[in-house]
Amino acid sequence: MDEESENELLNAVCKGAKAEGRLAGKDLTRLYEVFGQRFTRAFEALKENRVKRYVFRPSGRIVWIVVGKERDYLIMPEAEFCTCDDFYFRVVDKKVHLCYHLIAQKLAKALGWYEGIEEHDELYDSLMNEWKKATV
Repeated sequence: MDEESENELLNAVCKGAKAEGRLAGKDLTRLYEVFGQRFTRAFEALKENRVKRYVFRPSGRIVWIVVGKERDYLIMPEAEFCTCDDFYFRVVDKKVHLCYHLIAQKLAKALGWYEGIEEHDELYDSLMNEWKKATV
């Protein structure tokens, strides 16, 4: 499936999930058929409450994080960007279109299945520096 079709499917499922407040069985099946293990890992992240939405005050800046196996990954949903290795080695090389962290974030936002965290603006720079660090 090409990138546009994958995005269309994920967006359609998210729209339906938001309206229904849940993922339908047929949608779970379709997501697995298209994304395979990436969907399995994304769904695990959702069930384990590893998707975080930080809101910084008073600016209102929003930052999405998915807690991964090695570290926390910074997600930029509008740019469809993630700081994980899979993004750099498979998404950038066009082997896949989305890493599982991006899939998890999109589903989490649609379903409201994320941890909301409020922080002060003074912590924004130090947290962003931590999240942007490359794995060692």
